[in-house]
Amino acid sequence: MDREARALPTAETRPSRSYWSISLRRLLHKKIGVACLIVIGLMYGAGIITVFHSVTPYGYNDQNLDVPESASPGGCRACQGPSLAHPFGTDRLGRDMLTRVIYGLRTTVIVTVASLLGGSLLMGISLGLVAGYFGRYLDTIIMRVGEVTTSFPEIFFLIILVSTVKPPVTEWVRSVENTLGIEIVRLGVVDYMVVALALSVFSWFGMARLVRGQVLQARENQYVEAAQAIGVSTPRMLFRHVLPNIMGPVIVVVSASLAGFAGSEVFLSWLGIGIQPPTPSLGLMMFENAHISVLRTNPHLLLFPVGTLALLLFSFNMLGDAVADAFNPRTR
Repeated sequence: MDREARALPTAETRPSRSYWSISLRRLLHKKIGVACLIVIGLMYGAGIITVFHSVTPYGYNDQNLDVPESASPGGCRACQGPSLAHPFGTDRLGRDMLTRVIYGLRTTVIVTVASLLGGSLLMGISLGLVAGYFGRYLDTIIMRVGEVTTSFPEIFFLIILVSTVKPPVTEWVRSVENTLGIEIVRLGVVDYMVVALALSVFSWFGMARLVRGQVLQARENQYVEAAQAIGVSTPRMLFRHVLPNIMGPVIVVVSASLAGFAGSEVFLSWLGIGIQPPTPSLGLMMFENAHISVLRTNPHLLLFPVGTLALLLFSFNMLGDAVADAFNPRTR
């Protein structure tokens, strides 16, 4: 009997892969998702690098007015078409369009990341955990406040919030400038803060509602009961045991909402209440050149900002679909 037992071949035991490794492997096998991730990384990487050093030979406010009149169609002497020196051409003030598009991407990066971290992730996940785990009156208060916030047109409240908050914040920052002797307002910091705050206020409820629903299911699982039985503290329970097990749907929603944040920032700047000159913004460049005469005489002033934004939003949407397929267990 012992000999027969020894003769039986032993099965090779392979270490079980985790949910995260399986999902990431599936995502990396999707060519469209990887291509979109590379495009977004290049565009956002160029914008991030400008925080430390310009990636082009020009500054976003450097003017090149020394051009022949024959090279400026439509009566705009400074508006040069695409060339080797200026691949995207120059605008009405002789500023390099490629440089301004890259700095516009920096604006999109700052506003998108700040809004995402402050609204969807910090406020949304924290309030959703509290509402779903504790329930009762905390759940009622958080959900009713969120429903009231989202019951009114978002753009209306964004306009009111930006218009009312920005002047006092600007005055306070100017007083800080006078005290420290450094320039802050001119760098667009106030615009970044106000727009990110406005987007954060109206973006947390969708994430909170999603997290609340996931927590209501997770708190009935046995691992939660076991952790409660051995006396695990509430913060450790929420952030060590519950949150990691509900991050799959959260990542899908975050990847899909990035395009919405980028589009909202551009839309506010296009309305004239977002990022203000001279800070570059894709929405501001579209707003300044949104005329049919521009398309007829100097189409590069409008086509390059619009094309950059279209490529960015398209990549975000395609990446969101790839992430949803990779992190959804039902599609395996």
